[in-house]
Amino acid sequence: MTIHTATEILNLLMRATPRPTSDAPRDARGIYGLFDHTGTFRYIGSTSSAAETFYKRIHQRHRAGSESTSHYFSRMYNTGRMWRQRKDPATKSDGDVAKALRNAFIARHCGCTWVELPNDADIPGLEARVIALAPSDMVAWNRRGMDAYDEPVALVDAVIEELRLSPVQRAAIGRQRDRHLGGASARQGARETTSGQISLPPLPKGPFRFFALDVETANNDRGSICQVGVACVRPDDSIETWVTLVDPRTDSWQFSYLHGITNAMVNGAPTIDAVIDALDGMLQGSTIYQHSGFDRSAIRAACDCRARTEPQWNWLNSVSTARAAWPELKGNGGHGLASLKSHLGLRFEHHDAGEDARAAAEVVLLAERCTPLKRMPQPEAAEDDVLDDSDFAMTNTPGSAIRPDALRAVVSASHIRTPISSRPRADNQAEGGAVRVPVAADGTTFNPGLARRGYFTVGAKGAEEKHDSFDAALEALNRMDKPRWRRPNAAGNWGIVSGCSWKKVERG
Repeated sequence: MTIHTATEILNLLMRATPRPTSDAPRDARGIYGLFDHTGTFRYIGSTSSAAETFYKRIHQRHRAGSESTSHYFSRMYNTGRMWRQRKDPATKSDGDVAKALRNAFIARHCGCTWVELPNDADIPGLEARVIALAPSDMVAWNRRGMDAYDEPVALVDAVIEELRLSPVQRAAIGRQRDRHLGGASARQGARETTSGQISLPPLPKGPFRFFALDVETANNDRGSICQVGVACVRPDDSIETWVTLVDPRTDSWQFSYLHGITNAMVNGAPTIDAVIDALDGMLQGSTIYQHSGFDRSAIRAACDCRARTEPQWNWLNSVSTARAAWPELKGNGGHGLASLKSHLGLRFEHHDAGEDARAAAEVVLLAERCTPLKRMPQPEAAEDDVLDDSDFAMTNTPGSAIRPDALRAVVSASHIRTPISSRPRADNQAEGGAVRVPVAADGTTFNPGLARRGYFTVGAKGAEEKHDSFDAALEALNRMDKPRWRRPNAAGNWGIVSGCSWKKVERG
């Protein structure tokens, strides 16, 4: 093997095409160069120790080693969502996720070149002479001559997608970014206390029409709940999701491959007792959907093993709701979340409690639009509060009677399974004195008697329009994907309702 001069080595390093760190030779030593994510030559080093090869020094140490020593890839990319504080037990589980992301980022976006030298060559001496000859930008990392980079956000996003990180892992690296920027954790999710324990995230503020709840478990014991997610559906059908990790106090983690949650991640997280206690005040007396019977049975099992009373929550099953709305899926994929995701075009990460809870809530909302369902009382609202479809919330309990006023909302059988947003818009030009008007789920229609203080108010909350004529307001309703208008409920309170069908009426 040829022993090159320092000048020859520098020229060879500069002319060589950078290769991924994983391509570094496993059985050779010599001088090498490191390239950053932009393709810029930044560091010159050597395998000065006889025990090290290019692969061990570059791929295993510079890329995956400690960010606080002379492992320059690790140090330069200890930033943003790839940041961790070494030897910090309070953030170790999040830091492990960030470090794994950093390792993958460097492997995909950074590079190296090398010149092999015989074992008897004066490798440390040659390294010093090559560094002395190199332009300053080629040795900018040497002797810590540069600060760590700002996070290359777009490239990191691409690696996250490629790795298919779970929502739990994405939340962990989000918290690491916040810590790097100096905040304790401004994001939604678990918050650390001064003792290193994780407190519960704040509960959303209501009112809510209904909830959907989902859990993930560590193993086959249904009481081993390690994550709880709750989707909170507001009167205007918007959804706010609440999610927390839970420490199930177990060493058996059989389902980490499904949800990505590990024992290290839940270290210091609240127990299921604390979670149930926190949720009970919000969920007591409300409708709570689960998708299948698993989630309630898991809550019951967790309570049983702690000798506590199961909370008296009003559980319903969104699987039953889906069966009523889309019977054609029976024997054709079924009504599980994975099948409904494909059939309804839902977007969520399966096996994350927050995502699955939101998906169950969206299934109920979509079913409401295409099925004449029984409705239940919703919390009272002040005069200016929004009421969706008056003061009722949809449910679909098997075997329950359907109210006559809900049936009146269905104009014809052709409307029963066709969401209003997918049907042709009504033509409201007068035809022999008739117009087509939207119908709410309780059978009431938009009509000329709904002027208040001289105006008709239409549109969703925050996007209301006021029109001084019935025809102008009706035309505005026609332009909406989902017509909404303000009118008084049975108690005389004015709120916003949604149309679920159209019908032709004679002008009065």
